[in-house]
Amino acid sequence: MTAAKGKQTLWIIIKYLSLTLGAFISVLPVVVCVITAFKTPDEYANTNVMTLPQSWTYFENFVQAWKQANMGLAFRNSLIILVFVLLGSVFTGSMIAYILSRFKFMGNGLIRSLFLFASLLPGIAMQVSVYQIMYTLGWINYLPGYIIMMCGTDIISIYIFIQFFENISPALDESAIMDGCTYFGVFFRILFPLLKPAIVTVMILKGVGVYNEYYTANLYLQNKNKLVTVATSLFKFTGPLGNQYNYICAGVIITMIPALLIFVSCQKQIYSGLTQGAVKG
Repeated sequence: MTAAKGKQTLWIIIKYLSLTLGAFISVLPVVVCVITAFKTPDEYANTNVMTLPQSWTYFENFVQAWKQANMGLAFRNSLIILVFVLLGSVFTGSMIAYILSRFKFMGNGLIRSLFLFASLLPGIAMQVSVYQIMYTLGWINYLPGYIIMMCGTDIISIYIFIQFFENISPALDESAIMDGCTYFGVFFRILFPLLKPAIVTVMILKGVGVYNEYYTANLYLQNKNKLVTVATSLFKFTGPLGNQYNYICAGVIITMIPALLIFVSCQKQIYSGLTQGAVKG
């Protein structure tokens, strides 16, 4: 009994030590970023990353990051992209999921398998063909074209909606159709309002990805004076002679503030959407 209790205590200690280590590793880059953002250029050049700044009221790095990186324009472009991409992903993903889950037709299983196969392919491997398509359509340095490409066919969103649809009784559809409702009416009036948890889940997953997207934004929005986004704006402080990490860290903190405010104000809805929409069934 004593040996078993000792093993249980040892397991608890190991568990908490691993959690503490994981939390430390996760928080350390943020701590370093905050420390660096408040350092003067001389402090940044002559101290290590963990040395605290002499003053926590030095905001010149934030001012310079905002001005030089044109972050006002970057936030505007990112907001436009985010709104239209989320709307497109939610509507197209839910409609495709509605068709695949409610209508049994020849090729239904094949389409699902192709979606699954496409989700296994790394995005970087398909960028050559995607770039050729974008170039042929004239969508390089074209914000609406980039938005359409980012909407795309979000496989994860489709599977989340399919999983949620399969837990909604088809009797709702049949009753509405018997009352004279069309398929569009069934979807928009009855089923779509029930998808709120799944919609929240999709918006979180897609929104975080779009907001932080750097590679495709840098590849297709090459005009950094007009089509800069939040993720590409801080590229202004990198160059062949070195990187200005004090400005970069200040800019990173600025970009984190909107996401942090949204999370704090909507955390109840976020947790509810993740738990109900992602693990339904």
